[in-house]
Amino acid sequence: MSGALAASVSALGGFLARHPAMKAGLRQALRPALPLLGRALAAHPRLDAARQAALYQRWIAARDTRDEAARHAIRRQIAGFAWRPLISVAMPAYATPPGLLQAAIASLQAQLYPDWELCLVDDASPGDPLAALLDQAAAADPRIRWQRRPRNGGIAEASNSALAMARGDVVALMDHDDVLAEHALFEISSLLQRAPDAAVIYSDEDKIDAAGRRSDPYFKPGFDPDLLLGQNYLNHLTVYRRSLLQRLGGFRRGFDGSQDHDLALRATALAGAARIHHIPKILYHWRRGGAVASFSEGAAARCQAASRAAVAAHLSAQGITGAEVVPAPRAPLWNRVIFPLPARPPRVSVSVIVPTRDRAALLARCMDGLLHRTEWDEIEIIIVDNDSREAATLALMGALAMDPRVTILRIPGAFNYSALNNAAARIACGDLLLLLNNDIDVLHPGWLAEMVRHATRPEIGAVGARLLYADGRVQHAGVSLGAGGVAGHRHAFARGDDTGYWGSLALTRSHAAVTGACLLLRRSVFEDVGGLDETRLPIAFNDVDLCLRIRETGLRVVCTPFAELLHLESASRGSDRHRPGFRAEHDWMRRRWGKALINDPYHNRNFARSNPTGILEI
Repeated sequence: MSGALAASVSALGGFLARHPAMKAGLRQALRPALPLLGRALAAHPRLDAARQAALYQRWIAARDTRDEAARHAIRRQIAGFAWRPLISVAMPAYATPPGLLQAAIASLQAQLYPDWELCLVDDASPGDPLAALLDQAAAADPRIRWQRRPRNGGIAEASNSALAMARGDVVALMDHDDVLAEHALFEISSLLQRAPDAAVIYSDEDKIDAAGRRSDPYFKPGFDPDLLLGQNYLNHLTVYRRSLLQRLGGFRRGFDGSQDHDLALRATALAGAARIHHIPKILYHWRRGGAVASFSEGAAARCQAASRAAVAAHLSAQGITGAEVVPAPRAPLWNRVIFPLPARPPRVSVSVIVPTRDRAALLARCMDGLLHRTEWDEIEIIIVDNDSREAATLALMGALAMDPRVTILRIPGAFNYSALNNAAARIACGDLLLLLNNDIDVLHPGWLAEMVRHATRPEIGAVGARLLYADGRVQHAGVSLGAGGVAGHRHAFARGDDTGYWGSLALTRSHAAVTGACLLLRRSVFEDVGGLDETRLPIAFNDVDLCLRIRETGLRVVCTPFAELLHLESASRGSDRHRPGFRAEHDWMRRRWGKALINDPYHNRNFARSNPTGILEI
């Protein structure tokens, strides 16, 4: 059955690629079924992987293949460029199989953008096997220059030698056995026309085998400093302003295997986010599984250690002392940064705001987790009682009120989530405010400390947690804009042990928003943006709106998978979508945030908005 469904999906993709006019109508017709499809795929991960592999081949055919007419159109665009920047391609080489090096050079010579130079450095390969090949290539194409180092210095030194040869406005980094897409340098130059001050540019990438088959694409988010701490996701293709590299002094010794990660961390910190640009197109094909393993394949442990050393050095340079850089528990290839807690006595205080109405069993479980299974001393809990009537609930609140950490704030009337939280925030004493649903249960004692570590970072405006359904599947790991018209949860219904697309469920990441079911932020941030919108968004989307207003101030929103809780979503109220008033809230969000909802910086435009988990749009 799984194989039949995968084949059917593949066939459908091929049909739509051949009949593009039918795509929009079919997509509209299928839209109501997309959430169900997403849940089905999440429940059958093997099917999902098979489907994604087949879908990528369809995507290549439909979205990433150029004919001669398309090439001609690109050449006409180039002819109209007001500025034709010279792009230097820096390539260190060592004992490269001649055929692979020839293929790398051929992909440069096939570029539709002609204004490039290759700066290749042979790092004293044994036996001097590349000299004849490179001499011949340089004689045939004056854009190719090369030199041989007198002794082997390692990849960082060889890369610096290549950088010293560069004369271009920008420098693209390329490995000696990889391949550029034919439009790669055109896309770089095209972006520079629109953003002439760009300092760091990176693209999406995939892998290529000896037979030229492409696979395993990495469609990346916009610039995310936290994700860059976890992994060098800029990787291929990365292009730097040459003047920026000169200021940085190029690559640093001691980070071989992750010298590019170290460079990316230093370059992005110096450049600033406004000068970092992502091109959401596959411009680089990373050769994997060849006859000669790359350094990262052959010395993985050394590369991982070098990556963690680079991250630690970067944090120290940013004035962050006491941070630990350790393997990410679910994805040890990548990194987890354990930020230090604020060094002040007493420890930072947290006010937890829990709106509720009856459902004593849910509230009791939530309170037990907060009061007895959470490692945080400086905590106050404000239970906002919105017309509870049941005897069990009233008795429970009476008992809870005996604890000096608990305050019962009674607000009668129609349920208005925003107003309830705003009222509690006005009487809260904590440095931090935690918005928490009454259907949240604690799974491990360190969850709040992990969230505090991020909420007290000055550049972070709000922090979300990884929330699980009762059956262990993912309920929330960040919010994607545009899904369902306004926003939707990323990776909903994924298995609890799933690490996600390129580690997206295993690493701390920035998001456009996080759910208010468990949202921690500094009191000052909450007050600066005016709290939750209790007039236009009394029940739905107030958390998304809050996060968007926070991001407007220049602060980021992150979600950490290392704070994990159980969430019985809407168990106390049920679904909102058929509630009177929901449409008005939905439409107001569309009017207020229309442009933002279609420009989520952390959503790669190659993915369908109806399923931000990773289904490609064809």
